[in-house]
Amino acid sequence: MEDVIKLPAAPGDGTQTKKRSRPKVDPEEEEKLRQQNLKKLAVLGEEDGTVKRLESLVFGTEDQLLERLVEEDEKLTGDLLFEEDRDEEEEEEEAHQELQPRQDAWVDEDDELEEEVDMTHRYRRNLMKGEAETTMSKQKLHQRMREQFQKSMGGTPSWAESSNQRKKKADDDDEDDDEDDLLRRTGNFVASSESLPGGILRVKKCLPANSARPSEDRLTTVQFHSSAQVILTAGLDQSLSLFQVDGKTNPKIQSIHLERFPIHKAQFSLDGEMVIATSLKNKMFYLYDMMDGRVVPVHSIRGLNEARVKEFCVCPDGGELLLTGTNGYLHLLTLKTNEVIRSLKINGDVSGVAFSHDGRKLFVNSEEGEVCVWDVRNSQCINRFSDDGCVRGTSIATSRNGRYLACGSQSGVVNIYSQEACLNSANPKPLKAVMNLLTSATSLTFNPSSEILAIASRVEDEAMRLVHLSSLTVFSNFPVAKRKVVYRTSCLDFSPHSGFFSLANNKGHAPLFRLLHYKDF
Repeated sequence: MEDVIKLPAAPGDGTQTKKRSRPKVDPEEEEKLRQQNLKKLAVLGEEDGTVKRLESLVFGTEDQLLERLVEEDEKLTGDLLFEEDRDEEEEEEEAHQELQPRQDAWVDEDDELEEEVDMTHRYRRNLMKGEAETTMSKQKLHQRMREQFQKSMGGTPSWAESSNQRKKKADDDDEDDDEDDLLRRTGNFVASSESLPGGILRVKKCLPANSARPSEDRLTTVQFHSSAQVILTAGLDQSLSLFQVDGKTNPKIQSIHLERFPIHKAQFSLDGEMVIATSLKNKMFYLYDMMDGRVVPVHSIRGLNEARVKEFCVCPDGGELLLTGTNGYLHLLTLKTNEVIRSLKINGDVSGVAFSHDGRKLFVNSEEGEVCVWDVRNSQCINRFSDDGCVRGTSIATSRNGRYLACGSQSGVVNIYSQEACLNSANPKPLKAVMNLLTSATSLTFNPSSEILAIASRVEDEAMRLVHLSSLTVFSNFPVAKRKVVYRTSCLDFSPHSGFFSLANNKGHAPLFRLLHYKDF
């Protein structure tokens, strides 16, 4: 096909056309160009194969690559586990090293010499345990001083404890916090505890129960309320006070002043709504109604021929008082009409009385050392016996479980009897004669669980002991030696579930102790 080019026409002429032909192609050159292109394509194909071979050499085939990845993953996991095991072994080794005693930074050879120390020096006499122990090695003296220090501190102080001991103590404190949960509860408690072990009593000294208002004179009474977290104190300063027991601040609830009436004894009524208070030389006594806040004086008692009303106890039935008179008389007084409804008499003067746990029997100790057992309902003496070895009786107490009877004497000996033997035998033998007091045993009290007997004398300082009844032995760590806490004790009492123990002393204080074995107030 030919291209047609139109040329412009000359003036006056018609249009002219000219034909242009396509250039000719050389077949040899075209073939040569095609061969060159084929070579280039072949080279490209060779490069692709080289890349594939390189990948195969480095990574292998797909199956080999998967196997290698799995092996590497398993090896990595094993290394991590090995590192964890090694870390645990290092931690165990460090903990073991902490338990090992530290090596001294400096050792003096002279310290290893066994040098004897003179124990008769006035600074070291209190560390002697016998007259024959006149000399002692330095090492033994060091151990003796350590024991004495720990005993006076109530244990090892925190700054002297190792890290492991502090950790253990922290766990024990958590348990103590759980135990002291009772301080945040009031009301009646129903609880049981394992039997109290003997030897060492776990005890904690608290702030005195009456620290918010100490007495200005000798305290004569301390008593815990039977159902509330309250303690009563009274004394010769003519005041009667109530405190809430929390073991920390023991805040005062109320204080009553009785004009010209030094209180000899005060006691809660059985229902806990009233306080009865007697004086030293008055026939009159007071009734304090805590619900209404009224103080009622009782000036006269119908049928009572006594010059004064001093000693008394609340009867288990709650509506009567047993007044101790002179010449061996005991008077049963009803609080409804304030009159004597019955009187009992023994030979000699009465030194102490105690009811049995059910209130049916009355044990009366005379100053002559004879004990009479009365049937309260029939007003008859059903048995009498002489307190073993007693010349002059001073006190008597019974346990709440009905098993024990304790009799105190002027010599300081306290005989512990079986109640059953005292009811049936004319000559019962004591289970134990406690001879830790050297002066008159004026106060005896059993704790509510009948596991402890508290004994005390108001004649001498620190003359107070706690007896473990199951083993019939005295607790060795109470009161603390070489440190006055108790002074002269005139009254003892335990809280309703033995969680606390308190006493009244001649300094006007009521020292308070937490018995850690017992969980409830």
